Amino acid sequence: MVKNPKGSDPEKSAPLTPLCALDDIEGSTGIVAEVAGVRRAFMVIRRDDAAFVYVNSCPHIGSPLDFRPGQFLNLERTHILCSTHGALFRIEDGYCISGPCAGDRLEAAEAIVEDGMVYLIG
Repeated sequence: MVKNPKGSDPEKSAPLTPLCALDDIEGSTGIVAEVAGVRRAFMVIRRDDAAFVYVNSCPHIGSPLDFRPGQFLNLERTHILCSTHGALFRIEDGYCISGPCAGDRLEAAEAIVEDGMVYLIG
């Protein structure tokens, strides 16, 4: 989920981990980043000037969601698609609307977009 840090100070005290430039994302991308000393795989989904960041792991069995590296969206580019089971997740909140994990959610990562860069918070 993306927060806009302008005018709010809580995020400024938390460490920021750079993920990618917003302009480098065409629809979606996959990123591996080290957070608190642990390497984790993330997906970044772009919608206009916003970015939604989730851990790249299906809540059903924990497999990565991308069918090709960095490709997470269905053909219509309206939902995140799990390549293993065909589950569909809403981009805005990671909620699963169909598939074996319907009603569950992707694990969201707190993120901000600042000066054209996407950062993890914390």
